[in-house]
Amino acid sequence: MNQPATSSPGRIMIELPDEFIPTRKSLLSRLKHWDDDGSWRDFFNTYWKLIYAVAIKAGLTHSEAEDVVQETVLAVARSIGRFQYDPAVCSFKSWLMQVTRSKIANQFHKRQKHPSAPEPATETGRGTPLLERLPDPAGLALDSMWEAEWQKNLMDAAIQKVKRRVPIEQYQIFDFYVLKKWPARKVAQTLRVSVGRVYLAGHRVSRLIKKEVELLEKKGL
Repeated sequence: MNQPATSSPGRIMIELPDEFIPTRKSLLSRLKHWDDDGSWRDFFNTYWKLIYAVAIKAGLTHSEAEDVVQETVLAVARSIGRFQYDPAVCSFKSWLMQVTRSKIANQFHKRQKHPSAPEPATETGRGTPLLERLPDPAGLALDSMWEAEWQKNLMDAAIQKVKRRVPIEQYQIFDFYVLKKWPARKVAQTLRVSVGRVYLAGHRVSRLIKKEVELLEKKGL
């Protein structure tokens, strides 16, 4: 299997184009074939941002979070042959979270063995490190962080899918009015359209995104 692009030996370069796509049974099946480089690239582009974001929120530094991404992907590569896809028993989402959880815990153990390691990242860049506010960074707190990041990336994927399907003007209206929360009149003046058109486009694109989220949620979560 080809390794993901790296910025230095042993280091993942977290700069790849990404689109979060919920697990497809066909993708999991293809991953069991080690020579299917395309599927592994698909997997990495699908899940690295989720894993990285959760590792950062758990209190790890940028470099530690990169290590978690790489170690998680490698662990999946070694174990995917034994994974049986059955959402009723154990979804891939839950299995991947458990793998990520163990790799995050490993980073905290490494930090304890090497006290000179960099201080953990904070949410705002100053103040108390997030780690100090989490009694068990690999426990229940991670469950909620994982779910929040999963849903966030799910929404991002739906937005990107709809963006490619609707006229540019409609997406611009949605972006300004719904995502950036501009007043309808400001959007109308900026894009030189009527206020009614702003309301209509915002509603239409929002409805399409909601449907896309529902479709993505049915694809093997």
